[in-house]
Amino acid sequence: MEWIERLNQAMNYIEEHLKEDVNYEELGKIACCSSYHFQRMFAYMADVPLPEYIRRRKMSLAAVDLQSGDEKIIDVALRYGYQSPTAFNRAFQSVHGIAPSFIKQGGISVKSFPPMRFQIMIKGVDEMNYRIEKKEEIRIVGISKPLEKEIEKNFETVPQMWQKATTDGTIPRLLEKMDGEIQGLLGVSACTDQEQWSYYIAVASTKDKEDFEEYVIPAATWAVFEGEGMSSVIQELERRIVLEWLPTSGYEYANGPDMEVYISPDPEHAKFEVWIPVVKKSER
Repeated sequence: MEWIERLNQAMNYIEEHLKEDVNYEELGKIACCSSYHFQRMFAYMADVPLPEYIRRRKMSLAAVDLQSGDEKIIDVALRYGYQSPTAFNRAFQSVHGIAPSFIKQGGISVKSFPPMRFQIMIKGVDEMNYRIEKKEEIRIVGISKPLEKEIEKNFETVPQMWQKATTDGTIPRLLEKMDGEIQGLLGVSACTDQEQWSYYIAVASTKDKEDFEEYVIPAATWAVFEGEGMSSVIQELERRIVLEWLPTSGYEYANGPDMEVYISPDPEHAKFEVWIPVVKKSER
């Protein structure tokens, strides 16, 4: 399948660039999506964050190099992109559980993480309710925070942002401005490769933004999935979209923001929608 083939081409690119910095934007280009969406797909499919996978591959090769020759540890560290011996020691121990200096003693067990390859596995046991919507530009107003290019670094930023907005009165003020076609509180990941990555808590609005920020979501085609429950349910739905729906849908990620639309504010039984920008495969 073409989609899986492109992902595996991206994996080949990683293998070819383990002795330098792996360019996440190039990975996205190979997979025909943004680097943000590539990282999300990879994490769901591989069950490990992309930076951690790259770290494991580098340290697997570093262990082989240290076992098979008389090279200095600093030379091996530099080969795999670590300018600081301390940083290399930390990365090596996080993977192998021992310091690289012990490898020189011989008879030491280390771990090996082989290169990963993807293959399609069709499940489809449980139904997924979705619809396709085409929308013109959507103006939103709200608050935002910049995000890191490695998405797992943002796992604390976004929840803290929601907690603060809930307790400082931001949410009620935003809801007063909501008059757009999309009715609900929005969590928008504006993470295309052409802009500074940011996360917005916002509403669709035509009103004066006052002291809020403004962002215009480009016109796009969206796959919209419905759900109900807590945040863990949203994560499971997003995982199923990547693993089950996307490979066989005839659609691929488009290079645009994605959204979570919170229709009901009840945290225990929240009704929500996950909006992902898509394009038909034949339209690439």
